[in-house]
Amino acid sequence: MHLVVGLGNPGPEYARHRHNIGFLVVDELAERWRIGPFKTKLGGEQARGEIDGQTVVMLKPMEYMNLSGPVVQRTADFFQIEPSRIIAIHDELDLEFGRLKIKQGGGHGGHNGLRSLHEQIGPDYLRIRCGVGHPGTQERVVGHLLGPFSSADQKELPTLVAKAADAAEWLVRDGVTKAMNQFNQGS
Repeated sequence: MHLVVGLGNPGPEYARHRHNIGFLVVDELAERWRIGPFKTKLGGEQARGEIDGQTVVMLKPMEYMNLSGPVVQRTADFFQIEPSRIIAIHDELDLEFGRLKIKQGGGHGGHNGLRSLHEQIGPDYLRIRCGVGHPGTQERVVGHLLGPFSSADQKELPTLVAKAADAAEWLVRDGVTKAMNQFNQGS
């Protein structure tokens, strides 16, 4: 069983912000895999289904990003899912817009959502890091993450969301090594 977590902030005012790319990817996966509807449980929106004979739980924590760890922990505990089978999908400032990387374990890199996950489940989960680009200065980071995609980025956003969804499918079906070989080459 896998737990696929899209990190983001709840509420319609954040729906199309860079910080919510994890929610966009989880919605794409739920549509692809015909999993749903989402139901509110344990502090998040959850949907459960199957892909290629493997059970998958989709989760969008309904707490702000920096408080998402407890929701992920409660859900993982409820379904008895080990951290190594949790896939967190999140925005990544250190990658230019449109690029992505798969990572297993490691630090949180200052990302408040990942910091919250680390505090609750440790660092051994999988990550799909979706590049949203850096605004250039530290002072502009919050506005950049909590702001909408630029019109140029909006045109490319469906491609990034589809690529991140593809990466999640590879992780579930083929495992981390094959997925990293497929998606981290040249990214």
